[in-house]
Amino acid sequence: MPDGLPEDIDNGEVNPRDEFKARARYLGEKYDYDVTEARKIWSFGPDGTGPNLLIDCTKGVQYLNEIKDSVVAGFQWATKEGVLSEENMRAVRFNIYDVTLHSDAIHRGGGQIIPTTRRCLYACILTAQPRLMEPVYLCEIQCPEVAVGGIYGVLNRRRGHVFEEMQVAGTPMFVVKAYLPVNESFGFTADLRSNTGGQAFPQCVFDHWQVLPGDPTETGSKPFAIVQDTRKRKGLEEG
Repeated sequence: MPDGLPEDIDNGEVNPRDEFKARARYLGEKYDYDVTEARKIWSFGPDGTGPNLLIDCTKGVQYLNEIKDSVVAGFQWATKEGVLSEENMRAVRFNIYDVTLHSDAIHRGGGQIIPTTRRCLYACILTAQPRLMEPVYLCEIQCPEVAVGGIYGVLNRRRGHVFEEMQVAGTPMFVVKAYLPVNESFGFTADLRSNTGGQAFPQCVFDHWQVLPGDPTETGSKPFAIVQDTRKRKGLEEG
């Protein structure tokens, strides 16, 4: 998906309740989507509102409307429990280009279509170089000027980065704003205090998601280790 679209979906700028022509026009103008395809969004997922899209790009497929509900159910299942570690997917667009269906209606039921859709979407993800995403905190840290150096040291060790530093007018205090991956935030306050002589006071709130660097399918990478740990914790097959 183009940058910014998942956030637009999260914020409700683009949502399933929009009039489909107006939504397609918005996607075409802002994100360069093909307007014809954007009019044929079947579903948002997971939970019918999430930041993933299922789009019908087919031309004249027989019986397609009969299986639409089942395909959407498979899509909801796949985006709710992703292929790597059964966590929610984010910022993924699935296009349906062709469907070959059994001519006998009894073989086009939900029991056949839903799990098949899920397997098909999983295969799409695995061949599209998937990446893990991690939540990121916005941290606002107040401290005197002498403690600012200690803050930078702690943040650098934890993959954080400062994007704003300013002095509070009329006081000796500084406010440092930084992004810090949630995964690196455990024990952050204690670490910060010990490196600044107890003079820094952090406040952290969730801000956004970012891609975790590295390939989760490559043995030995950090994302691979996280996937393995998550699968183990959930009692899933490893590998």
